Amino acid sequence: MEAREVQTGDYVRYHYNGTFLDGKKFDSSYDRGVPFIGQVGFGRLLAGMDRGIQGMCVNERRKVTVPPHLAYGNLGAGNVVPPDAVLVFDLVLLDIWNTEDKVQTFTLKKVKDCRRTVVASDFVRYHYNGTLLNGTPFDSSYKRNRTYDAYVQQDELIKGMDEGLLGMCVGELRTIIIPPFLAYGEKGYGTDVPPQASLVFSVLLVDLFNPKDDITIDNQVVPEACTRKSVVGDFVRYHYNGTFQDGTPFDSSYQRNRTYDTYIGMGYIIHGMDKALQGVCMGEKRRVTVPPQMAYGENGTGDIIPGSAVLIFHVHVIDFHNPSDKVDINVTYKPEECNLTTEDNDLIKYRYNCSLMDGTLLYSSEHYGKPQDTVLGVNRVIDGLDTGLQKMCVGERREVIIPPHLGHGENGGSGVPGSAVLFFELELMDLQKGVPEGYNFIWLKDTPQEIFPAMDMNSDKEVPLEEFSTFIKLQVTEGKGRLRPSPDPDAIIKDMFANQDKNADGKIVVAELQIKVDAHDEL
Repeated sequence: MEAREVQTGDYVRYHYNGTFLDGKKFDSSYDRGVPFIGQVGFGRLLAGMDRGIQGMCVNERRKVTVPPHLAYGNLGAGNVVPPDAVLVFDLVLLDIWNTEDKVQTFTLKKVKDCRRTVVASDFVRYHYNGTLLNGTPFDSSYKRNRTYDAYVQQDELIKGMDEGLLGMCVGELRTIIIPPFLAYGEKGYGTDVPPQASLVFSVLLVDLFNPKDDITIDNQVVPEACTRKSVVGDFVRYHYNGTFQDGTPFDSSYQRNRTYDTYIGMGYIIHGMDKALQGVCMGEKRRVTVPPQMAYGENGTGDIIPGSAVLIFHVHVIDFHNPSDKVDINVTYKPEECNLTTEDNDLIKYRYNCSLMDGTLLYSSEHYGKPQDTVLGVNRVIDGLDTGLQKMCVGERREVIIPPHLGHGENGGSGVPGSAVLFFELELMDLQKGVPEGYNFIWLKDTPQEIFPAMDMNSDKEVPLEEFSTFIKLQVTEGKGRLRPSPDPDAIIKDMFANQDKNADGKIVVAELQIKVDAHDEL
């Protein structure tokens, strides 16, 4: 911005002291407290002053000596200036403008990623320092610790500011120079802005929106595998960083080290986010711009969100589910021969990895160095996993997605966040077919007609635990019967023995032996 020099036709505002050659003062704008205002070059100033002020810059101080013939001549000026007086003016130029002037703007700080610029009817929030042309400050939004907020070109701002803000980007720093007739003109403004004062504003645009704006979504990162998108009524868990348009942060779920969890499309969150979270994929990232009319409006909220603030959310969707969701099973490998599959009461061994939907590993059978074992259908594992392990072949591998109501619920579990959707990678390693609930042993073939003699291997008319155990294990080995699966089969056999040893004397006699007769025969 080059210094401007006074030329013919310019208007000037300056302070001065006027003296004679002997130093005696005859006039002073300082004494009146009001600078002199006049136009240069059209006979509205003393001829000597018209010439002496030419080429001056704002804040320049000059001593101009004016001979009588370029001042008041041989007539003088009443009782103030005698005839043929030489006049000395000590002056400082405060302001300069021309009726042809326009608003001048100078960008001091550019914005690399400028998504949008100010246009007429936009609402803006900006900080500013305001000075007169000579640098005298008259106002500052920073001192009030709040932005100046207004609609552009809606008669809410002085005309020069209406023009000077056009084309600005959020985050841009701009100097705006406004001539008096596009500012406060002949009247000035209070005691801070004198009449016919040019104004200089250093403006930082903080925020920008239009009442017609909707949310905008960009910078999307969508996973390749997206089998389902969120809909109204889904419960979503997501992380976010929240900032204003100038980059100032106001909130972050990461700082709290927990996701934000909510139902969407049901009015539990601000309207803009309610809308932005519909149609997302698990694992998706997106940048969401929410105008104030879809956020916290003109009043803002507390000391965190100012009124009429545009909000930027950088969102990472961790997972979502619906209360009506079922277990989702994807078979990734199945052996060609699959004649035997898992069902309730079976004892199985399986390998697994359990993760959150963002890939965070929660726990794994590898942590224990061996496969996990469990009995299906007896509440040994979470319901969703029990379902996911049903009808599997040995060697089969699956990916199983379990909604929280079939997992660890709203409260979560050890190491599992509340309302978390779980992702299991499963491989069935071993399968021992089970027996119906309430049974310890069933016959797979016909029961021996003379069971007591078959059990009484030494024919001494009594069967101790050791003999009983040998008999039962032999039936299992020969495929004639099935023992209830258990990590400790001896404990099952001991329980069966106790059921038959009515008098608890450590041996079974023929009178004590009882066999259940129904769909399954059991000792």
